[in-house]
Amino acid sequence: MQASTFPRRDSERIFAAQQRFSFGKSPEQLPGPRRYRTAWISDTHLGTRGCNATALLNFLRENDFETLYVVGDLIDIWSLRRGIYWPQQHNDVIQKILRKARKGTRVIYIPGNHDELVVSFLGAYGNIDIKENAVHVTACGERILIIHGHELDAVVQNVKWLAFAGDVGYQFLLSLNPLINFVRRRFGLGYWSLSAYAKRRVKDAVSFIGKFEAAVAHYAERYHVDAVLCGHSHSPAIREFGNITYYNCGDWVESCSALVEGGDGIISLVNYDPFVMNRPAASPTIDSLRPQGMSAR
Repeated sequence: MQASTFPRRDSERIFAAQQRFSFGKSPEQLPGPRRYRTAWISDTHLGTRGCNATALLNFLRENDFETLYVVGDLIDIWSLRRGIYWPQQHNDVIQKILRKARKGTRVIYIPGNHDELVVSFLGAYGNIDIKENAVHVTACGERILIIHGHELDAVVQNVKWLAFAGDVGYQFLLSLNPLINFVRRRFGLGYWSLSAYAKRRVKDAVSFIGKFEAAVAHYAERYHVDAVLCGHSHSPAIREFGNITYYNCGDWVESCSALVEGGDGIISLVNYDPFVMNRPAASPTIDSLRPQGMSAR
């Protein structure tokens, strides 16, 4: 297959696009559109206590999309095998996604390692497609390979017992987050994740994430695309690796983040603070906005 190349955006367009977004403002103050061409969410881990379902529901309620990619680990089957946890809010997330599909949103579901059983049901179901991977073409012609990312995780692929053990330890750290943040709320402090902090502080984890991102970008080259988008690592990012742009839409356990594409093809990373989810309207912030060709490192 011949590689396709597309013109990079010029600096004036980048600057103009950046001026449309501001940090930390309420939805009423944000001048950007609430209908997006495309959105990507991953690693919601429904069926676990760490899932911030309220934040995700607010994101789905406050935004409409022509296409919604669910990039793996929608339901945490690993956790459900250890014990059933399924509150009404987790039902509400599934129902909201199905309702969007009924109303015309194209939903593309790419299973991850925690919901790998869904691979047995690849195919089209009304307005919902289940695929192993996909190639998305943005409004400005950028070709993006969409994968969950576990395909490039050597531990998940080759040492599954260690992956399961690591998941148990990770869930333990997540279980401490509610108590820690209950105390922080009493002192007027914002949300803080012990598990995310541990990941940042442990040298081997940081090294793994860096190598994972580079491996994913290198893997995408065989598909002759301009970019690759994944989840899996729970580390939202937009980076350049040579000629490949690397996108990670994060998760709804720690970062509560998603990637969205506007009508002009510009992709941005949005975050929903779990501490403001009980208010009538959530307060998303634009953490990162970097069109293709503008380095984030």
